[in-house]
Amino acid sequence: MRAGDLPAARKLLGQAIGRCPKDKLFKSYIQLELQLGEVERCRAIYGKYLQWSPANASAWISFAELEASLGELERCRAIYDLAISQASLDMPEQLWKSYIDFEIEQREFDRTRALYDALLERTKHVKVWVSFAKFEVDAAGLEGAGKVYEQADRHFADTGQKEERSMVLEAWLDACTVAGDDAREAEVQAKMPKRVKKRRLMQSDDGDDAGWEEYFDYIFPDEEKKAPNLKILEMAAKWKAKKQKTGEDDE
Repeated sequence: MRAGDLPAARKLLGQAIGRCPKDKLFKSYIQLELQLGEVERCRAIYGKYLQWSPANASAWISFAELEASLGELERCRAIYDLAISQASLDMPEQLWKSYIDFEIEQREFDRTRALYDALLERTKHVKVWVSFAKFEVDAAGLEGAGKVYEQADRHFADTGQKEERSMVLEAWLDACTVAGDDAREAEVQAKMPKRVKKRRLMQSDDGDDAGWEEYFDYIFPDEEKKAPNLKILEMAAKWKAKKQKTGEDDE
């Protein structure tokens, strides 16, 4: 390049990625062609880059961002769609975030919702639920966000993930406070759990007692309402079993 021999430089870089492909080589080659305004060459190098390293989320993001910067929105979406369909990615959360941020920037809210729905089919992580709800606050107001928070609350209640459920409710409560919706804030506040400290016996890998451990548990209002009914059912079952045993003894 210093000698002004661009064809020789390209030949060297082409041989390098053919013989000993490395991330730095691909990035340097792409940067060179980008500075020269050779978009088609950049696309071709990205193609080889991703063929060599299809799990590289950063490479997919860079390629998609290049197309977005050129105003090629459909090309950008096609690259993102191909990226999220990969069987394995080194940083999938960054890729999904980049795609979602792109659609939000384009004000394509229906597309953004579809992406969140697709992501929730793959993972029900609490951060995804909260991120989805915060998006809805900006896109559709607190009412739209409330539907997402309700779904998340129901999911974590069904799966018994108490800490995650508590995190969802706290985020929901904050959203109500910021929005100044006192009625909805009171409704969410009524769902908030009590945080209690408990102790449990730990065991070693050999099955021996390893002392007591303190931990925090969450008791939700709906669980407290169920508790008396469960106690009654438990007592009724014991009474029935005792009755049956007495009848067998008499026989």
